[in-house]
Amino acid sequence: MPPPHSGLMISDTIFACLNDWGIENKITTITLDNASSNDTANRHLKDAFTLKGNLYIGGKNFHVRCCAHVLNLMVQDGLSVIGSFISNVRDSVKYLKSSSGRLHKFYDIAKHLQLNTSKKLMLDVSTRWNSTYVMLKAAIAYKDVFPRYKERDPYYQCLPSYEDWEKATKVMQFLEVFDEATTVFSGYEYPTSNVFLPEIWKIKELLLLTSVNDSRYMREMTLKMKDKFEKYWGECNLIMSIAYVLDLRYKLQLAIFCFPKIYLTEYEANRNVEMVKRCLYELYEHYVKNLVGQKFGGSNGSNNEASSSKVVSSGTNVTKSRAEFDDWAQGFDQISPQKSELDVYLEEGRYICKPGETFDALQWWKSNAIKWRVLSQLAKDILSIPVSTVASEYTFSAGGRVLDQYRSSLKPDTVQALICTSDWLRAEYKLSSTFNSCGALEYDEEGDPADALE
Repeated sequence: MPPPHSGLMISDTIFACLNDWGIENKITTITLDNASSNDTANRHLKDAFTLKGNLYIGGKNFHVRCCAHVLNLMVQDGLSVIGSFISNVRDSVKYLKSSSGRLHKFYDIAKHLQLNTSKKLMLDVSTRWNSTYVMLKAAIAYKDVFPRYKERDPYYQCLPSYEDWEKATKVMQFLEVFDEATTVFSGYEYPTSNVFLPEIWKIKELLLLTSVNDSRYMREMTLKMKDKFEKYWGECNLIMSIAYVLDLRYKLQLAIFCFPKIYLTEYEANRNVEMVKRCLYELYEHYVKNLVGQKFGGSNGSNNEASSSKVVSSGTNVTKSRAEFDDWAQGFDQISPQKSELDVYLEEGRYICKPGETFDALQWWKSNAIKWRVLSQLAKDILSIPVSTVASEYTFSAGGRVLDQYRSSLKPDTVQALICTSDWLRAEYKLSSTFNSCGALEYDEEGDPADALE
């Protein structure tokens, strides 16, 4: 897309693509990162789709914010408060890695201390918080080596103090929960949207506990991160909440359990539980209205007419008797209406997984589509909504390495074949991505950026 990359231009470009592909009437959500121009584009697109009447539950779930980007912004804000002692660790790693001779001497000292040297020092990318976590984790393992190296190198002037190492250790342990969440948010095998809510719940619980920590720097960092959390996740995320209700292992019970841990008051927690339930029923009614008539045989009136015609044409006493019974029983059906699929689903017990058992929610709905005709369609659509843009961004990053200045004349079909084949091979053999959380580079054991495509 040529500049300017304004919100209006982005929305116009997206809408033009949707029209070209013929899917402009099938869009219900859009997943974006948190750039201000994307927020503007979202408003324009939402207005356009609202006029077309495509959005359900009032468009409340139209804009999905990328969880990985929100997490990245949150931790970056927190780390900006405590950057002073982290910079000592960063400068030390940078100093050592700038010379192979220094590194060799450093690892020799580590071997004399009988430390495991298989995990190498890594220099972080300052804009990628998870690489800072990896840098701290690797450096802390060698914290006893740095002062001994200082005795042998008079030019080494950025030795972290004992207090710096204590603070770095606490921060590293604190960030471990965020690193686990980032791994989930950045899954390149497209995890379904029901796997994210527990990660957000763990993060909020950690922030609440750490905000009353005795250490001033930990409190300052946490309070900064809480502000960002409330900005983006203070309101209930309907997509993730509804997706979890559609997970047979949790249903509505997970919201009842974890919302009191996320929201400060019992009233707010109960209000959000009821909102999720209300929106789920509204969504279900939308699917009943739009799918049942199209996919499952039309209205009851047409079915009754078909039954009557069969009675007349057959002319047998048995068929007439059955028709008389149907007419008689229809009154009872109207007096005691049947429960909806959603009612039955929520009332049935949860599925209890056995130890070590893996459960694929999407596959379960596919296998039970005959029983849950409408609800399975709703579940398929909700569970497949991406709540992270990392996989998409990784595809563009891979494309940049396939089509570079040395191979700029490849045909489009060839480029597509290379990118798709690489992606399929990674998925089949469980190969790690070159880019991890939010596009941060993976590193090889020497601490240099790895290029898995080569």
